[in-house]
Amino acid sequence: MPKIRSLTLMVALAAASVLHAGDYDALIGVIKKDWPGRTNLAVVCDANASRTALNALASAATGMHLLVVDVKGPMDVGKAVNTLSQHHPSVVILLAGDHVAGDGSAAAGFLIQRMAAEKIPTAATTQEGVRQGAALGIGPGTGGKLLANARVAAVAGVSVPPDATKI
Repeated sequence: MPKIRSLTLMVALAAASVLHAGDYDALIGVIKKDWPGRTNLAVVCDANASRTALNALASAATGMHLLVVDVKGPMDVGKAVNTLSQHHPSVVILLAGDHVAGDGSAAAGFLIQRMAAEKIPTAATTQEGVRQGAALGIGPGTGGKLLANARVAAVAGVSVPPDATKI
């Protein structure tokens, strides 16, 4: 069963490492600017294996609530979706390097589809994540360019930032 971790744990972890500091700054900045009411973030990942990325995300998401659903393998993703459905976050963030639900994985595709159907958009830091169905993406994997998937954004009920390149 997936475990839920709170922002308090993430803040403590954020102080421990800054190896990927800044990877999520642009993404969180766009979410705060273009989707200002969406302050409850969630991420599905192997929390121990993705600790550095979680630290960077927690650092960038200051002032927002971050729900971490800890999964150890693809078999946990269905349970994670149920957990997300119960907590109804306003945005799900994909962690690019996560071995379970990172961009490009079948688990990420499943998560993106299920969340969009519940009007919960996903966001990523890679072009691959946006091509897979994340509503928007900006970060190291996009070369700093803001990308959007307009079709998925419409399904999830969010606007496409005006300065985004639609793919």
